[in-house]
Amino acid sequence: MLGAIFTIFIFQLAGEAFQKYFDLAIPGPVIGLILMLLSLLLTKQNINPNVTTFRTNIINTSENLLKYLSLLFVPIGVGVIMHLQLLEAQLLRIIAVIVLGTIFTMIFTSVIFLKTSKAKADE
Repeated sequence: MLGAIFTIFIFQLAGEAFQKYFDLAIPGPVIGLILMLLSLLLTKQNINPNVTTFRTNIINTSENLLKYLSLLFVPIGVGVIMHLQLLEAQLLRIIAVIVLGTIFTMIFTSVIFLKTSKAKADE
């Protein structure tokens, strides 16, 4: 398990380095996650028992870490409570951003859905 966690952190570090080097707007951990996904997909058909065991360890460790993902939201909740006065002062702006963001997301998603379903129907 320790080796799998180390590997996950190595991919996160690689993603951070990639993001800093190319000055991308995508967060480094997301890039690292994509790199790890690509490496797992590329080694999926590998029959070497060492690679298969290592892949299985990474997948199992990731699933175990996801069980405790809700604990990561505790600091966010504490931060919200600590800055409650600031949030109250900006409440209308926050609500406007949430409502408009939701509306634009729904519109964008429906447009993409219509275009892809129309493209599939034309095939």
